Amino acid sequence: MEAPPCHVVVMGISGSGKTTIATRLAEQLGWRFAEADDFHPTANITKMSSGTSLTDEDRWPWLGSLRDWMTAQAHAGRSTVVTCSALRRSYRDILVQAEGSVRFVHLLGDTGLILERMKTRSGHFMPESLLPSQVSTLEPLQPDERGARIENTGTPDAVTATVIDTLDLRSGCR
Repeated sequence: MEAPPCHVVVMGISGSGKTTIATRLAEQLGWRFAEADDFHPTANITKMSSGTSLTDEDRWPWLGSLRDWMTAQAHAGRSTVVTCSALRRSYRDILVQAEGSVRFVHLLGDTGLILERMKTRSGHFMPESLLPSQVSTLEPLQPDERGARIENTGTPDAVTATVIDTLDLRSGCR
């Protein structure tokens, strides 16, 4: 029997390396990739760009559209790798409703290093000033959630290999 489509959500605070690791995962596994930021309505991007944190009411439709995209990919028989901050358990609870098997990779890192990354990246709407609110909002991945907490130290290729091995992704999701 064939394994159901798998969705790996690479989560963590802004600047934790979600896009770098997720794109490598998608390339190595041959899975579809989606950047959750691309699912934000313009109003959310405008709000964050101005340095204002989103409310849960801002997030619910955004998370729902991401979940629906994952389900559409599962209906087409495709596995996915998705970046999403997924800072709270309630946000992850929406994402796990996607059809298929959903796993989380919570990227961890030193906040000082993450701040330095944020200062040097270009073309991203999330200002450094919102990092403290992300850190205070973060509810770490819990033992009863399917996935793993991975330190984002070392090269991106090494971290990607750790994710693949830890979640046994070469065999699909079980």
